[in-house]
Amino acid sequence: MFDATQPSADEALKGLCAAYLEALPISGAAVSVFGGSLAETLVCASDETSVRLDEIQYDLGDGPRWEVIRTQTPVLVPDLQETGDHSWPAFSKAATDIDAASLFVFPLLAGGLSVGIVEMYCSSPRELTDAQISLTTYLASRTAWTLLRRLMNEGEGGSIEVPLARREIHQATGMVLVQTGSTAAEALLLLRGHAFTSGRTLRETAADVVGRQLDFTPAAAPGVDGLQ
Repeated sequence: MFDATQPSADEALKGLCAAYLEALPISGAAVSVFGGSLAETLVCASDETSVRLDEIQYDLGDGPRWEVIRTQTPVLVPDLQETGDHSWPAFSKAATDIDAASLFVFPLLAGGLSVGIVEMYCSSPRELTDAQISLTTYLASRTAWTLLRRLMNEGEGGSIEVPLARREIHQATGMVLVQTGSTAAEALLLLRGHAFTSGRTLRETAADVVGRQLDFTPAAAPGVDGLQ
């Protein structure tokens, strides 16, 4: 269960999501960072719905966040019910069970460097005005520079502590990579596929791999041991 009151070692990180809630007519926000030892990590989320929206997109490898990562431009979805299955079919289906009616995802850019993304949702359909889009872009830039400074400090021997890190998923991906002789991207795809078909989250599946309750090592074909 997500606990919005969970203490963090870094007050600056805790305040990243709050800035969007204070400035914009949204219901919740989540910020993810890429790079450093964190790979991809959810550094803050304002509520459980924000966590879930980020999690299902990460688990499925589908949704507006991936389009933003690919294009480095915002994706605005005023009404999730109107996106249609053609846009993000897996995400659109999963999102029907979440209390979010609109979703806005912006890249976190420091100069030309991509640092992460911010995802914001509303519990009712809503469009952002041009002024609100400009304000969000400004806030996203500030967030990017804050995260970049933290990542650089980490590289110089400091640390960045976050409450929602996906370290276990990254560890499981490495284990599956070794078990299957695949690439990191293929190993993560196997984890996502298993989570999807078993109706579990990627985090739960990764925990089973790390706990050695789930192994992706291919079974030997019948008769192979007897071949010379």
